[in-house]
Amino acid sequence: MKKTIATLVLGALATTASAETYNLTMSSSHPTVLPWVGQLSTLVVAESNNRLEAMGSEDRIEWTEAYGGSLYGFKDTLEAVGDGLTDAGWVGTLWEGSKMPLQNVTYFTPFVSDDLVGTLKIMNELHRDVPALREAWEDENVVFLGASGVETYHLFTNFPVNSLADLQGRKIIAPGPSANWIAHLGAVPVDGALPTYYNQIQTGVADGVVVIITGAFPNKHYEVAPYVTLVGLGAHMTGGLGINKDVWEGLSDDVRQVLTELGQEYTVAHAEEVMARYEAFKAKLPEVGATVTELPEEEIASWADGMPNLAGDWVNANADKGAGEVLDAYMAAVRDAGLKPRIDWSAK
Repeated sequence: MKKTIATLVLGALATTASAETYNLTMSSSHPTVLPWVGQLSTLVVAESNNRLEAMGSEDRIEWTEAYGGSLYGFKDTLEAVGDGLTDAGWVGTLWEGSKMPLQNVTYFTPFVSDDLVGTLKIMNELHRDVPALREAWEDENVVFLGASGVETYHLFTNFPVNSLADLQGRKIIAPGPSANWIAHLGAVPVDGALPTYYNQIQTGVADGVVVIITGAFPNKHYEVAPYVTLVGLGAHMTGGLGINKDVWEGLSDDVRQVLTELGQEYTVAHAEEVMARYEAFKAKLPEVGATVTELPEEEIASWADGMPNLAGDWVNANADKGAGEVLDAYMAAVRDAGLKPRIDWSAK
């Protein structure tokens, strides 16, 4: 009996001695009011130690949280995590077109799916299955844990849109890759950013914007662009949760397991929150004076059918990085998930 008790005591001491407390910082350039930031705190940070305890691990994480750009701005998210300014945080791959072009595949494949949860689950799956996607993060000294994104895009304009002809010659804010979504319609793409859209339309710099409702409603774009035309250009990956690679390699297996699982859950949790807000804001638009209509199906079909081969151009520009494999894997996963793309970009 004494030997048994001694063995148990020694085993307990050994377990305690091997327990680690990791001091980690979770950060973002954006505030927690945004779902893809808020869930970093309310899910990943809040649940990590609960999960460790539940699995019987003695390891713990002591978190420091820094959101709202207190450590860095929205154009520096990748460097902030990769260089170790923060240990973990949200990385905006949408602004990393040169360093991480593969992560922006959805922006070069519009009209695929309005299902944000399904789209981001696919992007997580592709990061597991396509080495080039993981390596794009690791080349920047970051480990990818889970995708983030935004719901489908629609039109907010200061004039009614009943057909594609109504867009000809109109100045429409469509920054970055989204400029290619409207150029073939005869519209004039205008650059901008979410905080500038209101003033650009109010001052006549633009006549409208291609935008997400969860961004347009809180910024009251309906006041200067009261005609909301539902189109459904597709949901998109805009970034994801990442952790510094050197930090990651110094964590215990238990902590890595928990953070890996929470990263996947983060994707679904924030996407569901985005979609809940989308539906709520869309329902409130008429209450605040907006005129909400749906672009006729034949006009949407014409828009999609006339789209230039954006994916093909993107693949050609990034062929040496593995863009062709990513595009084929993405479209195959979309079909396998039953999302019924309006355009099959791998066959275009």
